[in-house]
Amino acid sequence: MKKIFLVLSLVLCACSMASSEEVGAVDTVFKLIGPDHKIVVEAYDDPRVAGVTCYVSRAKTGGIKGALGLAEDKSEASIACRQTGPISFSGKPLDQQDEMYSERTSLVFKKLRVVRMVDAKRNTLVYLTYSDRLIDGSPQNSVTAVPVPVSTPIPVKP
Repeated sequence: MKKIFLVLSLVLCACSMASSEEVGAVDTVFKLIGPDHKIVVEAYDDPRVAGVTCYVSRAKTGGIKGALGLAEDKSEASIACRQTGPISFSGKPLDQQDEMYSERTSLVFKKLRVVRMVDAKRNTLVYLTYSDRLIDGSPQNSVTAVPVPVSTPIPVKP
């Protein structure tokens, strides 16, 4: 019964996170067999904040391992979030810090994460992208901020 509850919780958690949409990609290394190594740019609409989109660029490993999903992508990523429409908040107040998106970048142990933080004093949303591993993460990261109009205060949990 506990296993069923855990699986359902993970499914619900995954459904509540943002989904990505590939904007474009450029090849960086030619591979004779399998896809080339590339840099992909993906767009993520913040699921809790309408009108904010984050663009993440990251390395994607090609070759045979990449084609089979066995390759481990590099830890480097860059993020730029922008207001793409009127900003509004739906549902309950935002947490001070919340994971907006997570994607596996290796078969088991490595993930690319996008975290939203609230700077209530400056009425600004701060987004951080980084890569982590089960045992040893990477200090490489990228951060961006989206100021929210003063007329739209950010609802934050106390």
